[in-house]
Amino acid sequence: MKYVLKKTLVVFLSVGMISLFHSCKKPTAPTVTTANVTEITETTAKSGGNVTSDGGADVTVRGVCWSTENYPTTADNKSVNGSGTGSFVSDLTGLDENTDYYVRAYAVNSEGTAYGDPVSFKTEQMQTVTDADGNIYDLVFIDAQVWMAENLKTTKFRDGTDIPLVEESDPWIALSAPGYCWYGNDEATNGDTYGALYNWYAVADPKGLCPAGFHVPTDDDWTTLITFAGGDALAGGKLKEQGTTHWTDPNTGATDDYDFTALPAGRRSDEGYFWYIGTNARWWSSTQYDDTYAWSRGVAHDNTSVDRDFKTKTYGMSIRCVKD
Repeated sequence: MKYVLKKTLVVFLSVGMISLFHSCKKPTAPTVTTANVTEITETTAKSGGNVTSDGGADVTVRGVCWSTENYPTTADNKSVNGSGTGSFVSDLTGLDENTDYYVRAYAVNSEGTAYGDPVSFKTEQMQTVTDADGNIYDLVFIDAQVWMAENLKTTKFRDGTDIPLVEESDPWIALSAPGYCWYGNDEATNGDTYGALYNWYAVADPKGLCPAGFHVPTDDDWTTLITFAGGDALAGGKLKEQGTTHWTDPNTGATDDYDFTALPAGRRSDEGYFWYIGTNARWWSSTQYDDTYAWSRGVAHDNTSVDRDFKTKTYGMSIRCVKD
């Protein structure tokens, strides 16, 4: 009888000690894994994670963090995706295009922050850009620059404000403010193919003529492109659309090596008349020569060169936007 009581007491004490041990066990940080990255675009992606253990204390915050450096932390970019254990999905936003990133899931309890293993991914490279009118432009990648593959044809500034359409010659000549027109005042025939013609005051307007993330090229931007394409004497041929569908014969040396596809949109003079469609292309830069003139670049149908010249700011000329 004494033996049975003693054995029962030992068992009782052992169970009690185990229960006491478990009740006094200190919590640990959570355990979390990182989900694969999906739905990757130029600026967004999806990931997430799974909190497989709360470590003995409530998980108060969970999400993912990301950076261009390995092993990102919550001090970097992060999402917040609820609390508790289990799986969750996270949106990654504000990413830079064509860039390598690392993402880790995280979970926080009273004992600290735990992280999953890092997962790497790369954002897509932007292939098109859309202006304030909703026109979509293909992009071309020429050395370190990204250019629109056609002339701008927006009728609105970046903020949605209308650019004044000025068709009559006398008002065009008198402009000291932004204005645009279509070659020959014929949008139906020329607008979609050649784009619009803008005066330099539209170029310089702080509301922005090009889509977000793009700008009217500076004179230096043009120099960078032309130097890469073989210099002033040869670059015109490498930038022009091939053939004579749009260019007047002979369209000398046109190879369109980089899919820039320069078209002979002509221009509007500072006297208000239209000329050179089919034989010349000329684009503004955003760089002033002085208070009256600004720098431009042009190519012609009968040679391979690129001409650099300053023109009166009331000229109407084409715009090619370049990425910031």
